[in-house]
Amino acid sequence: MARLTFACGFYDRTEALRTGDVKVKDIELDFIAIDSPRDLFDRMGGKQEFDASEFSSSEYISRLGRGDYTFVALPVFPLRNTPDGNTCSATKVESPRKRVGVPLYTMTAAVWIRGILSHHYDVDLSALRWTEGAINHPGRHGEPSAPPLLKPVEIAHDPKGRSLSDLLANHEIDVIMGTQHPDPHPDITPLFANARAVERAFYEQTRIFPIMHLVVMRRDVYERDRSIADKLYRGFVEAKALALKRMHKGHPFMLPWVHNDIHEIDAVFGGDPYAYGIEANRPTLEGLVQYMAEQHFIPKAMPLEEPFAPVDKALR
Repeated sequence: MARLTFACGFYDRTEALRTGDVKVKDIELDFIAIDSPRDLFDRMGGKQEFDASEFSSSEYISRLGRGDYTFVALPVFPLRNTPDGNTCSATKVESPRKRVGVPLYTMTAAVWIRGILSHHYDVDLSALRWTEGAINHPGRHGEPSAPPLLKPVEIAHDPKGRSLSDLLANHEIDVIMGTQHPDPHPDITPLFANARAVERAFYEQTRIFPIMHLVVMRRDVYERDRSIADKLYRGFVEAKALALKRMHKGHPFMLPWVHNDIHEIDAVFGGDPYAYGIEANRPTLEGLVQYMAEQHFIPKAMPLEEPFAPVDKALR
């Protein structure tokens, strides 16, 4: 039985692989739980510490689009996010909202937010000024190893190393784009007041549910035995199916109206909001690679089959 290290955050859809409730055929999976995605990405991207791991979608596609074949991806998406609700702005902005704080310009959430604002709200991205930094603690947000943009963007950093939350509260930036809410402050409010309704309408119109993270394998591991990709994929599918079954019982969640949320999920997403495979996610994946080409991460949009290892079509 092959032994494989796999690093991932804590998610209900992967929990059964961590606990061993779901086994991967012919593989002894050493599940390494890492709660900080940025730390996980930096360790995998910089030193390839694991055989397989959760990974940044934008960083992986950037590497591949520039001829870096260190990794091969599975069409498994542990984290998705509807970014409108995490885009916050100061309420008392007197100047136009052009000073934007972002943990990393290259992070997947920022790619999505820029693309959505440009395509669906006619925002001129060239007019925005960018500041990078951690949202709720001083300093930088990780040590990413993503390749540089094909067309450089001017990005500032606070010389005092203050958090983006502090800069927003002090009106030194106008908006934060990210996946976390800033620290509470009376002058800070979401840019979209009714984000849930906005995000639902966006999905129903476009069928796009933004993918943030995917799963990658080191290519040397994949080339030694390509059947591992198929076996891993089957394990992820089974673990998610068990999570969905548990979700419908409503027991593991500290959500007072969990059954109402479950009914909405079933109605909007057909019962599976975290679909795996290429075809079930074609509008989302096409949107992501289009936005990345437009934002100068990759020379051009690539065919969706290129980034992913072929896996059992019966499960895709």
